[in-house]
Amino acid sequence: MSGHSGNDDPKAPLLAVVVHPPPNSDEPGPAGPATCQSLISCLLTPNSFYILLGPLLCAMICLLVKLQAAATSRNMLAVLAWMFAWWLTEAVPMPITSMAPLFLFPLFGIAAADDVASSYMDDVIALVLGSFILALAVEHYNIHRRLALNITLLFCGDPLNPPLLLLGICATTAFISMWMHNVAAAVMMMPVATGILQRLPESGPGQSPAVSKFCRAVVLGVIYSAAVGGMSTLTGTGVNLILVGMWKSYFPEADPISFSTWLFFGVPLALVIFLFLWAILCLLYCPKGSGPILSAYLDKAHLKRELTLLGPMAFAEKMVLTVFGMLIALWMTRSITDDIPGWGVLFNDRAGDGTVSKGEKLMDWSKCKKLPWNIVLLLGAGFAIADGVRTSGLAEILTKSLDFLEQAPYWAIAPLVSLIGAFITEFTSNNATTTLLVPLLIQIAKTMHVHPLLLMIPGAIGAQFAFLLPTGTPSNIVGFTTGHIEIKDMIKVGIPLKITGIVALSVLMPTLGKLQNA
Repeated sequence: MSGHSGNDDPKAPLLAVVVHPPPNSDEPGPAGPATCQSLISCLLTPNSFYILLGPLLCAMICLLVKLQAAATSRNMLAVLAWMFAWWLTEAVPMPITSMAPLFLFPLFGIAAADDVASSYMDDVIALVLGSFILALAVEHYNIHRRLALNITLLFCGDPLNPPLLLLGICATTAFISMWMHNVAAAVMMMPVATGILQRLPESGPGQSPAVSKFCRAVVLGVIYSAAVGGMSTLTGTGVNLILVGMWKSYFPEADPISFSTWLFFGVPLALVIFLFLWAILCLLYCPKGSGPILSAYLDKAHLKRELTLLGPMAFAEKMVLTVFGMLIALWMTRSITDDIPGWGVLFNDRAGDGTVSKGEKLMDWSKCKKLPWNIVLLLGAGFAIADGVRTSGLAEILTKSLDFLEQAPYWAIAPLVSLIGAFITEFTSNNATTTLLVPLLIQIAKTMHVHPLLLMIPGAIGAQFAFLLPTGTPSNIVGFTTGHIEIKDMIKVGIPLKITGIVALSVLMPTLGKLQNA
């Protein structure tokens, strides 16, 4: 049978243990002092300590913390400490930590196993799976490269205009990131960007400063445009999906956050941040006089040659684009306004955005093996935690402990919330930050008697402002590994970009956000 590993003996163990005897009697055997010392040195490592830290914190809370509520609320707090210790230290792979609620919640009496498992296959999960399958289809049929070359050719200018070319590359990345996960968009666009930069002289002592700066601007533009573009739609980032799932979990009777509803707020916010990003990149990395220098290596002829090599569009490419367009149209028209119902009313509003996120014959399972199940599991963990905090009674305790915020003005809370999210996200994943922060913000909003989304959205979007460190998000790592940028470049652009994002968010939430939530 193909599943066997070369051993057809039915009595053979699945995991064979091989014991090697010592070469001679003078050397210590498997239980000798050298082996014991080696075992101790393997156990006494920082990672081993971090692994034990989660269960230790959990045990300490269960034994020492006394809450004026049911025992399940204390148990939920203990499980949260365990999971976030593992998430923050990354001592255990994130997918394993994300599956912890499946056995910890029933073990501590927080929720039944069936109830927890249902959180891992939500309508939002179907939405993210569909968007990733779409991203894989675009990548498989090389559509992203054709799209990028066409748009870049349009923005190149004659003679070469570096700021305009940079705008074309960044706008292409941001647009792609709107309709698929921002990490997938960065992974797809970075080879396109570096392919254009390969026409420029390699870095070294003889490289022109204008060439070096433009290379940095392009790489920084791709990774930051992917992040900014992803903010504008629900499918652009896992953080937005976590936010939508928690809203649905905590407020099941409220109107859900539809694709079109988020678009109304997300696009203006992303546009403001994107324009500032492009302006600061041009200011720092596209000095006057760089056009003639770059035009010697990079011009429209190069882009036209690249486009010609791709040949005419194949039937499969046209079909993927057709499905892509239909998917966007269905997402935007499922629920339009209260007066103009979308196609969802035909199904008594039982259809969600995940309903239209389906695979086509253009993609079979062998092409979908690269689906990021770690992100899917993390989304499921976020929804399970949101349910656990609410049903265990921990949410009520958090509400009582935040009474002092009731008198605080909203204009002071919103910037602070986004700043906290923007700070935490530099040291842990965007999704983990959102999973930690949003349930607390819901309780703060209840205490302040404001609409919960007025705090949930700044916290969630602030968690996407991971602009300072390479490890802040996988998109940053994609750019950092090209060798064109350094940490100081990210800090130089990231700090003003983060400040701009927080200011824009603080201005739009009490105006456009409040209008949308009214």
